[in-house]
Amino acid sequence: MKLGVLFSGGKDSNYALYKADKTDEVQVLITLDSENEESYMFHTPINAVEKQAKKLKISLIKFKTKGEKEEELKDLKKTIEKAKKEFKIKGVVTGAVASTYQASRVQKICDELDLWCFNPLWQMDQEKLLRDLIKDGFKFKIVKVAADGLDDLWINRIIDKKAVEELIKLKEKYGININGEGGEYESEVVESPLFRK
Repeated sequence: MKLGVLFSGGKDSNYALYKADKTDEVQVLITLDSENEESYMFHTPINAVEKQAKKLKISLIKFKTKGEKEEELKDLKKTIEKAKKEFKIKGVVTGAVASTYQASRVQKICDELDLWCFNPLWQMDQEKLLRDLIKDGFKFKIVKVAADGLDDLWINRIIDKKAVEELIKLKEKYGININGEGGEYESEVVESPLFRK
């Protein structure tokens, strides 16, 4: 099946792409560039998407949005519609892991556009997800932090096995989500098994 992937350049969208690529044909990456750093729907920053799209050798549709709550969903729908028309996609892949807010809204848009919504990481154990990313050859770093226990020393830090153990300790101490699902941090993939050298 021809699919589009909602793509931020972070670990979850890259891993969802990796999972979808095993079974289907990924035709296009769909990125919303939000002016609102506090966007409910979209990952910020998204500095690496163009570079990653080139390394993946997959087309990219990028659309700017003001990031206003609920209004940004209209921008998302327009962008997915464009991908459906131009790339003949039959479904949309998301990197949603635990956010019902995001998953339900993307599902609604897909229903309205008669597209399949595929969430390969949905409800995955957070610790297992981080360990699987590392095991499957992904190298990713933290590019933004916003939680107690995560200071500027975490910015640009590669998440390896040692870092996962530290995140688990921070979860125990501060109650953070180790996968960043509560906005604790944003990530960027540096290396992926799907990147073409």
